[in-house]
Amino acid sequence: MAAEDPSVSGVSGRYATALFELARDQKSVDAVKVDLDRFEAMLADSADLKRLVRSPVFSAETQSRALTAVLDKSGISGISANFLKVLTANRRLFAVTDVIRAFRALVAKFKGEAAADVTVAETLSDKHLDALKAALKTVTGKDVALNVKVDTSLIGGLVVKLGSRMVDSSLRTKLNSIKHAMKEAG
Repeated sequence: MAAEDPSVSGVSGRYATALFELARDQKSVDAVKVDLDRFEAMLADSADLKRLVRSPVFSAETQSRALTAVLDKSGISGISANFLKVLTANRRLFAVTDVIRAFRALVAKFKGEAAADVTVAETLSDKHLDALKAALKTVTGKDVALNVKVDTSLIGGLVVKLGSRMVDSSLRTKLNSIKHAMKEAG
């Protein structure tokens, strides 16, 4: 399965595939996805957790103790918690965001959804997310799972990557185009 999808390859793809197959067999794909989404949100909100995950300075034992405390406090348990602990024990916790992205791609494929990476300048409301999903559904003919990231440097607008297609309607890109055109004219 991993070889069929270029976004699910390498070490992160192998881990994501193993987790997906286990979650599918246990009929808990949705629960695991919710847990991983929660862990990724915690990672985005905490510089300390990012440092713990990415820094090779921490021993596996230190990472494991700290991760266990974080998981217990957040209520992440079962397959998801055990999986994150395995990543830690195998010294692969630094790859967790790639594993989560690959897991999402596998879930989307399993559910017959298309997956889109969306980068926005500021957090979108549920109404705007629904409108974006509806617009992408008309393009793909499938339900679309969104992986949304916020990047304030876009200034405004959004960037959507869907498969091999990308639409960049960010204000930053438009301003750069204007600046480039003015240099050529001058």
